[in-house]
Amino acid sequence: MELKRTDNDLFQVIQKEVNRQETHIELIASENFVSKSVLEADGSVLTNKYAEGYPGKRYYGGCEFVDEAENLAIERIKKLFDVKYANVQAHSGSTANMGAYRAIIEHGDKVMGMALDQGGHLTHGHPLSFSGIDYEFYPYFVNKETETIDYDELERQALEIKPKLIVAGASAYPRIIDFKRFKEICDKVGALFMVDMAHIAGLVAAKLHPNPCEYADIVTSTTHKTLRGPRGGIILTNDEEIAKKVNRVIFPGIQGGPLMHIIAAKAAAFGEALSEDFVIYQQQVVKNAKVFSDKFIELGYHVVSGGTDNHLLLLDVLSKAKMSGKKAERLLGLANITCNKNTIPYDTKKPFVTSGIRLGTPAMTTRGFKENDFVEVAILVDMILSNPDSEETFIEVKRRVKVLTDKYPLKY
Repeated sequence: MELKRTDNDLFQVIQKEVNRQETHIELIASENFVSKSVLEADGSVLTNKYAEGYPGKRYYGGCEFVDEAENLAIERIKKLFDVKYANVQAHSGSTANMGAYRAIIEHGDKVMGMALDQGGHLTHGHPLSFSGIDYEFYPYFVNKETETIDYDELERQALEIKPKLIVAGASAYPRIIDFKRFKEICDKVGALFMVDMAHIAGLVAAKLHPNPCEYADIVTSTTHKTLRGPRGGIILTNDEEIAKKVNRVIFPGIQGGPLMHIIAAKAAAFGEALSEDFVIYQQQVVKNAKVFSDKFIELGYHVVSGGTDNHLLLLDVLSKAKMSGKKAERLLGLANITCNKNTIPYDTKKPFVTSGIRLGTPAMTTRGFKENDFVEVAILVDMILSNPDSEETFIEVKRRVKVLTDKYPLKY
């Protein structure tokens, strides 16, 4: 507890966050709880080492051991996704996407990406993102009735736009993505194919979702979320020339020295993801999401696309609870249930208000939640949204939340 002795103010802030994580049901789909091993590597002395360059070709001396750590991360991630080349230095998923774009297309090129309000990501062409500033992005959408990607319409758009690149992947899409169909469309219009698998990487690793590395020219991901590693990014490809360009773009193009403690933590997480326990965990993530979704449908909510194939679901709270996603997020937070407001397809409300909330199962599955626990959570969410002015309801929900969090403590 050296920090407590030297900087008690900061120590107390961290302790408050520890308490929040321990006592709240975490439903944010992009969050998870890392293992002790990952946390140990993340906080290791490797943070002291500058290592500009790549293993065997650094600009500083004394890199022989951090080279070993980075090589471990590279070899493990290549094995995990059955891919030939990997860059593990990207500081984040957004940086990985920037590196991927710069490696394969030119400034001003036409690109197609999923619209943000349909489930896409800021770095897939939002006008305030570098992606929308640097490239000419055209959004594609989900079908209004099915609320899933309309591949025929996507092909029609692509034939009309003739983009240099098509990006697949999302931050709020609950269904299996047909990478093979995307690749066929790309080939038909002469476009490169990129996949951002940040949200589903853990499911892909466990072979519960198709592997985009079989089809895409380049694949990016974060290393947290379902992959359950430290906060960071990766870039994967089977093309040697693209791999060389990626390495040049990441360093020295857009980054300086890599975060060697984070890369070591990535290596630890990738090692865990190669285990049978990780596959069993991901299977439970999907089972939990399915039961969670089904319970909300039973309770009378509209779940976007009618359910989920992966780790998340989008709940339309406006149609049943007659409140915005922003209000739902705040009320649930007061009951120690953490989620995030989220647009739903063709939302009539602004992105900071929204008609929906996004709910995910990875974090609480890590803590040990099974199907019956998520049925209980759905009931608790409904109790709050159906009785937003009832103090008695909030007291009862918080009591039942505590029963669950006490039953499945964080193991640090």
